Amino acid sequence: MKSRLRIFIRGAVQGVGFRPFIYKLAENLELQGWVLNSGQGVTIEAEGEQKTLEEFLLRIKKEKPALSSIQSMESSFLDVKGYQGFEIRESKGGEKTALILPDIATCPDCRAEILDSKNRRYRYPFANCTNCGPRYSIIKSLPYDRANTTMKNFKMCSDCQGEYDDPQNRRFHAQPNACAECGPHLELWDRNKKVLADCDAALLGCAQMIKDGKIAAVKGIGGFHLMADARSFDVVKRLRERKHREAKPFAVMYPSLEEIKKDCNVSVLEERLLTSPETPIVLLTKKEKTSVCEDVAPCNPYLGVMMPYTPLHILLMENLKFPVVATSGNITEETICIDEQEVAETLCGIADVFLMHSRPIARHVDDSIVRIIEGREMVLRRARGFAPLPIPCQGAGDMVLSVGPHLKNTVSLSRDNNIFVSQHIGDLETAKSFYTFEETIKDLGTLYDIRPKVVACDVHPDYLSTQFARKMGLPVIQVQHHYAHVLSCMAENEIEGEVLGVAWDGTGYGLDTTIWGGEFFKVDNKGFTRFAHFRPFPLPGGEKAIKEPRRSAMGLLYSIFKEKAFKLKNIKAYKGFDVKEFQDLRTMLRKKINSPLTSSVGRIFDAVASLTGLCQIMQFEGQAAMMLEFAAGLETTDKVYSFSIEKGESLLIDGPSIKEILVDIEKDFHASFICAKFHNTLVDIIAAIVKRSGMEKIVLTGGCFQNKYLLEHAIQRLRAQKLSVYWHQRIPPNDGGISLGQVVAAHKELKS
Repeated sequence: MKSRLRIFIRGAVQGVGFRPFIYKLAENLELQGWVLNSGQGVTIEAEGEQKTLEEFLLRIKKEKPALSSIQSMESSFLDVKGYQGFEIRESKGGEKTALILPDIATCPDCRAEILDSKNRRYRYPFANCTNCGPRYSIIKSLPYDRANTTMKNFKMCSDCQGEYDDPQNRRFHAQPNACAECGPHLELWDRNKKVLADCDAALLGCAQMIKDGKIAAVKGIGGFHLMADARSFDVVKRLRERKHREAKPFAVMYPSLEEIKKDCNVSVLEERLLTSPETPIVLLTKKEKTSVCEDVAPCNPYLGVMMPYTPLHILLMENLKFPVVATSGNITEETICIDEQEVAETLCGIADVFLMHSRPIARHVDDSIVRIIEGREMVLRRARGFAPLPIPCQGAGDMVLSVGPHLKNTVSLSRDNNIFVSQHIGDLETAKSFYTFEETIKDLGTLYDIRPKVVACDVHPDYLSTQFARKMGLPVIQVQHHYAHVLSCMAENEIEGEVLGVAWDGTGYGLDTTIWGGEFFKVDNKGFTRFAHFRPFPLPGGEKAIKEPRRSAMGLLYSIFKEKAFKLKNIKAYKGFDVKEFQDLRTMLRKKINSPLTSSVGRIFDAVASLTGLCQIMQFEGQAAMMLEFAAGLETTDKVYSFSIEKGESLLIDGPSIKEILVDIEKDFHASFICAKFHNTLVDIIAAIVKRSGMEKIVLTGGCFQNKYLLEHAIQRLRAQKLSVYWHQRIPPNDGGISLGQVVAAHKELKS
């Protein structure tokens, strides 16, 4: 008996070849009907024998395209209408709830074509198919059709149109489909916007410039890279000087996996990441000798490495055949550039030459950064390859916007059991970054047709994001920074009920107006209580102390020794101050002037880095803590320092013992030994507080848990105590995850 089956599918089902897959499956089973995209997902109607339709339904889930993700699939059997054949119908608009796919790295088939001299796409830098290519960076609105992307002005030639219309072709309904005849093209510009070459000559000319030691600004999928010879100390030094980036590591793009393995140790998991559809920057351990110069990642055992992920990058690297720096095309602290005119003006003092292309970029999307910790991927910066896929969250139906923190900003929007977390925006330090922040909020709302009813923000009154939230004219829900950290980790791990959240980072505004950052929270469905924290100490100079670990060291010493702190001998932290500055800081501490109190573990890391002589003034955010982690990794000791825990309104932690650290320094123990003992003590503190809490679910979150040594040792210790331990995977543990937690907190408050 014949019947009609109607199926409605929600999820990441647009831009992944889902309609062509349905078409072929229906043809194979000799079904009649149609499939179409809508703003909500994919709708299918198929007619045939009941058993065949049941098989069709089962095979959709089993055989769906690898890059797709089905969140829900509703089906119903109806009376037949008498369809003839099976077709892909024109898309419909309406309410927009379909999931937008991230940009996807070039697939093996497209790579083979652009390197095949007999193929019509030989050396074409914009080849793509339903299995790969731009998605999020080109889409302007749903449904995902060419007319709704930045490819709308490129009319397909007859050959491309033939592929697009052919159900047996892998470019069947590939929306960005193009070739050299009808698609985007390249141009090579000099600093004066003069066109030096176009098409393949532009690519070859850019490659030659890089070979000659020049710095190139190269337009990619989600913005520009600054690219230069990573082997040359002089070239890298020049790039650092022009970009005003003294020591922060640069990412490196290699021509092949084989070349990466010559310079770095690559595990099976790391190899999978490097060659995955996401192709993020992966932090790899450097070998003793590498082809890249030391100044690419100075005093750092890791390299941030990525593979070429677009046809343009593949062709460029095939020509170069050596590793290149591939860092964000921007002025330091600003958002990555995406527009040709803007980049030619903004980066004219950095780049010598500009490789442009004519496909517009709808929105900036940086490279994601990932490292492997305890056998799992941990995303440290979530952008290309990951954004804007949502985090499923039951009950996230209310339309809540969260505006995130001040640093490493992301924003989030909730709808229909999904929380959409934006790509990495960055630090809201400049007018351009704040403009990008505002545009991202508008963009995300427009894409999904979400008009928020409530806005969530940080409790810090001076954050630009908080001030923006207050001006929106919507009800505002303020969320404490570290509570948001814990909730973000709970959300991505789908944890409910009571947990003990360990939230350690550098800075977060506390409910007592001090600076928190060494927190243990008991969290349940009602909210949180501050179960334990580190004893606060003063930061002389306030925000200036964040960039000068020596100030954190001075404040910590003063909290322990009072006036005797200024008479201690052989304190490396003191040696960099001139007499007047030292006197001013002493006055600040004595009179409690501009010396806010903090419980921050991040600042304790800074203080120990200063005392051991590893870092007195940071050249980039997190440098001191990184140096401690790297030093600790050189030791295998299990020794620890003492600490104490006092009872009070919440448990108060003293330690690791600074007095014992000073004794080890006086005994001239190596910094790596001291750093390992320091890390081991922090793990002991976590274990002790967890034991006192009696909790079984433990969440480790906050920027300090980007530290591989600390996180892995903590996980192993807690697991040995038969506890359930959760940490971040797809959402960053740093402030990039705050906006997700803010949305979850807002929903809890709205339900209460």
